[in-house]
Amino acid sequence: MAKKITVLGLGAGGLEQMTIGVYRLLKSGRAVFARTKDHPVVEELLAEGINMVFFDEVYEKHEQFADVYREIADTLFKNAEAEDIVYAVPGHPLVAEQTVQLLLNEADHHGVEINVAGGKSFLDEMYAALKIDPIEGCQIVDGTSLKKEELQIRHHLIIVQVYDAFIASEVKLTLMEKYPDDYEVVVLTAAGSQNEKIERVPLFELDHCAELSNLTAVYVPPVQDEKLLYRDFDYLRGIIAELRGPNGCPWDKKQTHASLKKYLLEEAYEVLEAIDEEDDDHLVEELGDVLLQVLLHAQIGEDEGFFSIHDVIFSLTEKMIRRHPHVFGETSAKTADEVVQNWEAIKRQEKGNDQRKSILDGVPKASPALYKALAYQKKAAKVGFDWDAIEPIIEKLNEEFAEWKAAPNHDEQKKEFGDLLFTMVNLARFYKIDPEEALELTNRKFYRRFQYIEEALQNEGLSMEEVDLKKMDQLWEKAKQFF
Repeated sequence: MAKKITVLGLGAGGLEQMTIGVYRLLKSGRAVFARTKDHPVVEELLAEGINMVFFDEVYEKHEQFADVYREIADTLFKNAEAEDIVYAVPGHPLVAEQTVQLLLNEADHHGVEINVAGGKSFLDEMYAALKIDPIEGCQIVDGTSLKKEELQIRHHLIIVQVYDAFIASEVKLTLMEKYPDDYEVVVLTAAGSQNEKIERVPLFELDHCAELSNLTAVYVPPVQDEKLLYRDFDYLRGIIAELRGPNGCPWDKKQTHASLKKYLLEEAYEVLEAIDEEDDDHLVEELGDVLLQVLLHAQIGEDEGFFSIHDVIFSLTEKMIRRHPHVFGETSAKTADEVVQNWEAIKRQEKGNDQRKSILDGVPKASPALYKALAYQKKAAKVGFDWDAIEPIIEKLNEEFAEWKAAPNHDEQKKEFGDLLFTMVNLARFYKIDPEEALELTNRKFYRRFQYIEEALQNEGLSMEEVDLKKMDQLWEKAKQFF
């Protein structure tokens, strides 16, 4: 004969709110276990002569709730081996009750039949106390495992299991990443009981509330202020869609993938400038401009029926997981070099069916020439086509310089100068110098020194056109003392 655990809910309030079916099960004479004694109806049930075994002391034994729930479930399964038992929990058994989920998931393994007898959910009392309609959009989450990524700030948000000040503090910090510090939230304790208490507080005071217990939940109203939605990704998507919609912006509506190409390059270079300036505010703005380009391309793809931003995100997520097996799989990679080796190996495997004619294929054709030279050399070096010492590179550099000087005409000079630059990239690579970064440092240095000359002449009441090269050279030498 199957062993049986009947799980029932004690409701949210006192005995008068308990269903007659639940009351009869409690009076049936079966052994009754209750998750906690801290519930409004317990004293009344004890007065009715119903004997109950409580698990409150288990909470004191463990630091993690998962361990508490594990022990409770194990104890219930063990007792069910001897007789049919009743397990009573606050509210409804299938609302915010991890122990019940453990029982349901492991019942077959233990050969135990689990019957859920129901009960009145505390959520019903919360909706009534808060005067909200959940059909408008309502999210119910666990305060002990709150994740900002899962929060829907345009919906009613009910956070349960806010037992104490520590959990309240963690909840507060998580919410502050989505809501203003002074956003009004509601702390509701013992909803539907005679001891019901509602307290409205600014978010930053959440963990300072006087009453926090296992009967406490926090309600966060949906965001109504449009400006507070500016951090919401889907809201931004809506803005881009509106810009390209029938009543949108004429400029945005006429853009194509091809017409936007130059803007993506411009914005990328401006990001690099902000990084070089070490200006975080500027970097935030420029990264936003790059994101705008991504969203515009995605919206064009969606408008044309080919792809959407969800496809872009899916492709990126899948690639990141696939190419980081040392994080999401079983592969080991302890250094950055090992990560790169794994990445390249996975790429080669992925491109196995790619009919490339050369090892050098795969470098974007539109890449700047300096970057392309560096990329070609790196690809060739991976198969051993590379200098193994500095002396041959220096000799090659001298050789190319001599050939450039001996070039008989402009076309030949241009070709030889290209060879000279290509060899300079090899030299930079040997010393692990990024040639693009090195040249950019020189560009900035030249800019500052030349600007010094301009300012020095201006202070003397002179213009560039009024002085000779000798004067400018003198100022250049002075500028070298500062830059």
